[in-house]
Amino acid sequence: MNEHVIDAADAPLPPAGEKLQKVLARIGVGSRRDVEAWIGEGRIKVNGKVATLGLRVDLHDAITVDGKLIKREEAAETVRRVIIYNKPDGEICTRDDPEGRPTVFDRLPRPREGRWINIGRLDINTTGLLMFTTDGELANRLMHPSYEMDREYAVRVRGEVDDDMIARLKEGVVLEDGPAKFTDIQEAPGGEGFNHWYHCVVMEGRNREVRRLWESQGLVVSRLKRVRFGPVFLNSDLPMGRWRELGQHEVDILAAEVGLASVAMPLQTAKAKDKLERMQRKSARPLGRNERVRQVRPAADADERAPRAAREEQRPRPAPARGSVVAERPSEVRGNGRRPSEGKPSAAPGGKPSSRQSGKPSGKPAGAPKGPAKR
Repeated sequence: MNEHVIDAADAPLPPAGEKLQKVLARIGVGSRRDVEAWIGEGRIKVNGKVATLGLRVDLHDAITVDGKLIKREEAAETVRRVIIYNKPDGEICTRDDPEGRPTVFDRLPRPREGRWINIGRLDINTTGLLMFTTDGELANRLMHPSYEMDREYAVRVRGEVDDDMIARLKEGVVLEDGPAKFTDIQEAPGGEGFNHWYHCVVMEGRNREVRRLWESQGLVVSRLKRVRFGPVFLNSDLPMGRWRELGQHEVDILAAEVGLASVAMPLQTAKAKDKLERMQRKSARPLGRNERVRQVRPAADADERAPRAAREEQRPRPAPARGSVVAERPSEVRGNGRRPSEGKPSAAPGGKPSSRQSGKPSGKPAGAPKGPAKR
């Protein structure tokens, strides 16, 4: 009896606190991968000491990144916002560029809590769908290979493409960083001479993976545009260089795909929404080579300083209702990192089946050749 008591007393206690990279990701400081890299570079300190990988923290620990103390209000830890952005050619997916090139963050609104974390990246010459969130855990899960979030691209290749090439690309080829393949390839109408359009799907977000796959067959990619990320589609009503924030229902669908519970979005006042609308319209204007869009928070009392009649005149008309860009998919494919072998396809916007269930790309994006994509 005494031996059992001693054994119970000597049993190891569960580790206290939560891993540092998970805490910082959840409050929007950066993705887990970003935070892990910063820890390796010695940029993060906990209670004045350089942090190490695997370190656990709680609410009593003081965390600094590059010497700046991180505020960890409870309210900030539950904010989950998501915006989609139609990236133009020539922008890079970083916050600051030593060469002064435009970045994808230049046109985005500044969140009140946390900061925008990009969900995946596109290279400077690739256009199309980018997503940003203030929830680091959501970003980490959407990017992690175990959740198998499919990415669909419209690609124009230069050169003759035969059936053997398509078969090799779908079966898998060996690249410099390991095996890679397209889970599906469908030819799309359009193109002239040696230029041909295709829609292809990959399950990972490796650097320049789509381009390198086509180049492995001796072909050149002349245009590349991402048109879908998981259940999120790039619709033609979002012009190049514009962003749009997803609504509560759309964010909930996206979170459910990777097994996260719904989190209520912060309420916005009418004047804050008006401010964001004005910023979005301004973001549509093309940027000069060395020009940056000024990022400002909506002023809490900005509209109070103007007469009410003037405010009503300046208030933009409500935009017409738009269809959702997020397709709800069957519950059996969500949050388990595995796709079912069978099951009914979920309806994508416009009544088309989601390509994750149908096994085929979703079709023509805005800017691709006219006409329906072959199925």
